[in-house]
Amino acid sequence: MLACRDAYELSDDRARLDFDVIHGFLKNAYWAPGIPRETVESAARHSHPFGLYLAEHGEPLRQIGYMRVLTDHVAIGYLLDVFVLEAFRGRHLARWMVETVLAEPCFSAVRTWVLATRDAHEFYRRYGFSEVEPGFLMTRRVPQPWQAQS
Repeated sequence: MLACRDAYELSDDRARLDFDVIHGFLKNAYWAPGIPRETVESAARHSHPFGLYLAEHGEPLRQIGYMRVLTDHVAIGYLLDVFVLEAFRGRHLARWMVETVLAEPCFSAVRTWVLATRDAHEFYRRYGFSEVEPGFLMTRRVPQPWQAQS
């Protein structure tokens, strides 16, 4: 376990990840519509995943959120797939997840953090993220077979 807050736990224990929950959310997310489960599992294997869990009175732990970091632990950290299930939003859980993960000692040497968002700019600004200056960052997007072609 990485951290606890009230009845919530944030963990980087891969064995606890519930890919029914993770894939169930991501396949409908605007950034990964239709993503195959195998791709979601592969992405988790090749990055540093974090699960957010609810420990209700006597009930088994259930996953209610997720995020992952792709990093070399020095030059760059890429925050990906950050979500909290809709029924649990409004409790500042995404804020707690991001704050906790960015403060993790294993990421303390990371010089540059990046992420992609279509709708959460204000949320990430509070952690020091800003739009990239023009002419600085370049990307190369390769459509995948599961992605809708437009």
